[in-house]
Formats: sequence, C-alpha cells, structure tokens
Amino acid sequence: MSHLLRVALPDVPGSLGRVASAIGLAGGNIEAIEIVEHRADGVAVDDVFLTMTDGVMPDSVVSACTQLDGVEVVWIQRYGAGGGLFLDLELVEEMTQRRSDARNVLVDALPSTFRVDWAARLRPEGGRIGIVRRTTAAPESIPDDITWPETVTRGMRLEVPEPWSQVIAAGCPLGPDGDLVVIARRGGPAILDSEIARLSHLCALADSIAAADA
Repeated sequence: MSHLLRVALPDVPGSLGRVASAIGLAGGNIEAIEIVEHRADGVAVDDVFLTMTDGVMPDSVVSACTQLDGVEVVWIQRYGAGGGLFLDLELVEEMTQRRSDARNVLVDALPSTFRVDWAARLRPEGGRIGIVRRTTAAPESIPDDITWPETVTRGMRLEVPEPWSQVIAAGCPLGPDGDLVVIARRGGPAILDSEIARLSHLCALADSIAAADA
C-alpha cells in the first residue's frame, strides 16, 4: 500500500536525511519527495510518497518520525499508486495555502489534475441536487433523476442518465454536508481504478485541510 506523508522538520542540513533514515528503518520505502515550504520560523515542510514493506503499518513510520527532535508528522494518507503524483502534490499545496476554501480549490483544479472535461461539487437541497461549485464546462443544472449524493458513500464510477449518455463520470463524497464531487469525461477514455483512488485520497485531504482551519 502506498501512502503520502507530510512532515515538518528543522530547515537545516541533514534533517531530511534523518527523516529518510527513520522511515527506512521503520519499514517504509521512499518513492519520491516534494519540498512544500520553507517557513520563516526555520521549519521545512515536505511531502513524502512511500510504500510499506509487507506487514508494516503506517503508524510505525509516524512513530519513527516523531521520535526525531523537531520533527512533526502533519498527516499521512493512503495514496493510490500510479501517475499524477506531482500534479496531486501541487494541488495539495494549493489547498494548504487556502485552507478555508480547500474543497472548492479541489473542484477548480480537478479538470487539469485528472485531464477530465469538467468537475462539480453537488449538494442535496430539498429533494433536488444543487450545484455548489462547478468548472466552466460543467452543466448548469442536474437532471431530476440523478440521486448521486444520496447513494454514493465512497469513490466510485457513476451511472449517468440518458441525456448524458456520452458522459463517463466518477464521484466521491466531500465535506460534512453530504456533498459529492464529480469528475466527467465526454466519450472517454474510461476513468481508471487508480484515478478513483486518487480522487478519494484528494477529497480526504481536502476535508482534513479544511477541518484543520475550522
């Protein structure tokens, strides 16, 4: 299983090496590292994409990192293997910079991040589905026979009604109000399992980032 770890550490030579060594000793295998921020208080923030050795739990990596002086694990999330890592990291960084609006930042960036035609954030409203946020190419209204936000409890492909017969869609719950984020392509290509996993992870991160600002 792959994970994405965000860690804050002293912004001095050798700090990242100590963290990398601790992750390795705990059974984590680092695949990529992205520098997120150099803060004025002498702290660096990095994102680490890693896989776990069989039988190793992410808690072991977290414990190994937090035992180092001055090191804080900001969060760790499961992350689907496959392409899009650096696009996703850029999106996570933007959401972090705009914590209070992280969920809408996510929606706005989904077309470029996933190379889909449009994205929208939907919410049940009095028996209908309203659009909380949408990208430029997204429809301005939702057909009455769509009940996605009421039936989708995890990241998954979505069935679409006849007026949208050429649309291929997937969605994932977002936020505390029963919202659903939808991504869609017209005519293909198909939305892959790895893309659904990425969407689920990014929605979870958006919720975590927004909640931290509440």
